[in-house]
Amino acid sequence: MARFSVVVPAYRVQGYLRECLESVLAQSFRDIELIVVDDCSPDASAAIAAEYAERDQRVRLVRLERHSGTGAARNAGAECADGEFLLFLDGDDLLLPGALDAIDDALDVMADVLLFGHDRVDWWETVRPGGDRLAGAADPLAVTPAAWNRVIRRSFWLTHALRFDDGPYEDVIPVHRATLLAGERLRLLDRVCVRWRLRRGGSHSTTPGRAHFAITDRYERLLGSPTGARLFPYAVDHLLTVLADPGRIRPADRADFFRAAARLHRTYRPDGHEPSGDAQRALAAGSYTAFETLRTANGRVRAARSAMARHKKRLRARVMKLAYRADRRRALDPHLAVYSAYWNRGLACNPLAVYEKARELAPHIKGVWVVSSRHRDKVPTGVPYVIEGSRRYWQTMARATYLINNASFPGGFVKRPGQVYLQTHHGTPLKKMGLDQRRYPAGTHGISFQKVLDHTDQWDYSLSANPHSTEIWERVYPSAYQALELGYPRNDVYFTSTPHDLARIRSSLGVEAGRKILLYAPTHRDYQKGFLPRLDLLRLVRTLGPSYVVLVRAHYFYGSSADLAAHPQILDVTGHPRVEDLCLVADALITDYSSLMFDYACLNRPIITYAPDWQAYRLARGTYFDLLSGAAGETPGAVAQTEDELIGLLRDGGWDTEETAKLREAFRARFCPYEDGRASERVVRAVFGV
Repeated sequence: MARFSVVVPAYRVQGYLRECLESVLAQSFRDIELIVVDDCSPDASAAIAAEYAERDQRVRLVRLERHSGTGAARNAGAECADGEFLLFLDGDDLLLPGALDAIDDALDVMADVLLFGHDRVDWWETVRPGGDRLAGAADPLAVTPAAWNRVIRRSFWLTHALRFDDGPYEDVIPVHRATLLAGERLRLLDRVCVRWRLRRGGSHSTTPGRAHFAITDRYERLLGSPTGARLFPYAVDHLLTVLADPGRIRPADRADFFRAAARLHRTYRPDGHEPSGDAQRALAAGSYTAFETLRTANGRVRAARSAMARHKKRLRARVMKLAYRADRRRALDPHLAVYSAYWNRGLACNPLAVYEKARELAPHIKGVWVVSSRHRDKVPTGVPYVIEGSRRYWQTMARATYLINNASFPGGFVKRPGQVYLQTHHGTPLKKMGLDQRRYPAGTHGISFQKVLDHTDQWDYSLSANPHSTEIWERVYPSAYQALELGYPRNDVYFTSTPHDLARIRSSLGVEAGRKILLYAPTHRDYQKGFLPRLDLLRLVRTLGPSYVVLVRAHYFYGSSADLAAHPQILDVTGHPRVEDLCLVADALITDYSSLMFDYACLNRPIITYAPDWQAYRLARGTYFDLLSGAAGETPGAVAQTEDELIGLLRDGGWDTEETAKLREAFRARFCPYEDGRASERVVRAVFGV
């Protein structure tokens, strides 16, 4: 029997679950079992838990037959637990280092319940105190009533038939009952052990609605018991806290909630109880008018603080183009779609593949591209486009029903109700992205992360090429969009191209038939200005001989040319309009940290990782896994960290062996599971409803 059974319900927490499970398994205290309960989660939560269960015998995955809610999931975990103590942890929370050692030390043979401290972390990763004072606490009932800030002896849990309720506030009754029943067998640990995560959206605590009225039913059941008088003041505090939270109680529901709370106060108020504070006095009097007057008065300071913000907003609104404002009052065009790629650089990437497939499957949809004036020459003849910032641009943005982008639209765009925004992204994340970039300021270049979140709030759909991406996007771009795990449309060409297409591309590049093509495509470094290849290309081609041609593709941040010395075996293809064409004809890819490797894996051809500055890159930008580890699913093939190693691999055949093929297959299985040549069709049907 383990000392602790840690029960983790899992529902829509794929972006956080790994970190949660790691926080438990990394504890120096090892005598645990970790039970993850899949509440029929529609995302990858169960797959993540199964992965951990396969590699660590302390982990068990329990699957519910239908989605039943957090309470039922916790109950299911408790029922199959065999530990001495139960600890309930939410799937997006963390058990802090050393927590289990401290909890174990604080438990004695007489303890049935132990309460401990917590702190809070928001989506900005700002950590704040939890607010509980356990040192010298007058009454443990004052501690936050939550499942995740206490351990409970399992025999005590079973003896008293404690269970979580169905629906919201499922933990209020069992945790208060446990506290009341434990009596002298209750202990307090004045240490922060759990980090509770405040989600930006999609969680119960951030979703306003009448579901929060359930808390009044929970407390009615408790207050009607013999111990209700002792609990009463803490129940009132909790009800008023919920009432004051606009993230829970909508303005339209505030009066009804107040009346429900006032009824409880009137019915269960103990003899001799005196309200403390104006809010409690208003509740005791049942006067919503008095309560609102008090709330309004207390809100004057907040109103004064926000006056400047409102002034700035009005100023921005006045500056915004009057024509755009007028156009936004016109009806949306149900047949108009706007496309943009790479910050308006032209037709490319996933948006281009969606555009082309939509012309085939949804010809009634008119697609218009947004391009900057510097890139207007890249628009093919006959393709409708508008110049960003122009009068036509604002007209188009105001009236389009569909918005498709792999980056973002220029500032000032206001998404209207009825508009549908598909964020396609433009790669699979190896390097840290979104909110995770805040830990690596060298690569942020003054990014406003509030603007990042404002942009994320515009999305209706977030396209994903693999479960890894879905998991990362959900955490680093938190909002209420729907993940579309459909594959990347830009990769369809790797499955649909013909030998004739490949011959045409080779001919356009001037590469004779029979010559091997290596594509060298290093990525951008935040700590480096300009394109600086970390490879002597002339030495490389001299070593390889005349049967090889090297295509050099610099990152688009560096412009349309890599400024290379002329050589018949070295072709600068930085300005080539379609990187997919280059991949199609390349016999192998040489890259470092470019997301191109994930797309190229679709072709099942050799990938050589050439990473001479891996340590510097990881420190400057951060990565989600160790590309050079040699582990299946992390390393896509042969690895070289010096120029001599790379040339040796190419000269001696180490770049394409049975071992590198196995690594490539595992990498492909992890990062290309949805790629089959039909991603464009799936996306068009999902977004345009055809």
